[in-house]
Amino acid sequence: MGHDTATLSPRPLDDALRAVARGDRAAFEELYRLTSAQLFGVCLRILPARAEAEDVLQDAYLSIWRRAASFDAARGSAMAWLITLTRNRAIDRLRARGVARETADATGLVETVVDPAPLASDLIETGQAQGRLAECLDQLETGDAGLIRTAFFEGLSYAGLAERIETPLGTVKSRIRRALLKLRACLQ
Repeated sequence: MGHDTATLSPRPLDDALRAVARGDRAAFEELYRLTSAQLFGVCLRILPARAEAEDVLQDAYLSIWRRAASFDAARGSAMAWLITLTRNRAIDRLRARGVARETADATGLVETVVDPAPLASDLIETGQAQGRLAECLDQLETGDAGLIRTAFFEGLSYAGLAERIETPLGTVKSRIRRALLKLRACLQ
């Protein structure tokens, strides 16, 4: 029976990643057991084809094995690090095939798109970064927070965002850049 990382403290994941960095295969198996369901969900949100999401998940875990030593608990939670690495792998897969993921409602505003599936942001908000990230996102203007969530947690490209909210690409890029600078300042 697997554990739900939402009920775990971030400490076991931090410790597991440090052990993986030392080449501990048992710790890697435990890390996989604790996180694979959540990370697979991230892959499926970006790559709805199950087989492709499974491939990306495998690539992500290979990357986790190789890059575990680069995890720094002082910079964020282990789960946030794992989700970011996995999300980037899924987006890289989209880019490699030249496809930008779009939702069915491409004409709606980012803030008004309703999706019953759990967001990757909900997964990130587990662990030690939960309160801080939510607090910092709440300090952003509503539209900018929506842009950040859509661009980084759904994997939508800047061009896709611009089209969805019917705003010039340069404006979308500027808004996201300013919002990220505010987030960075808040998180530090």
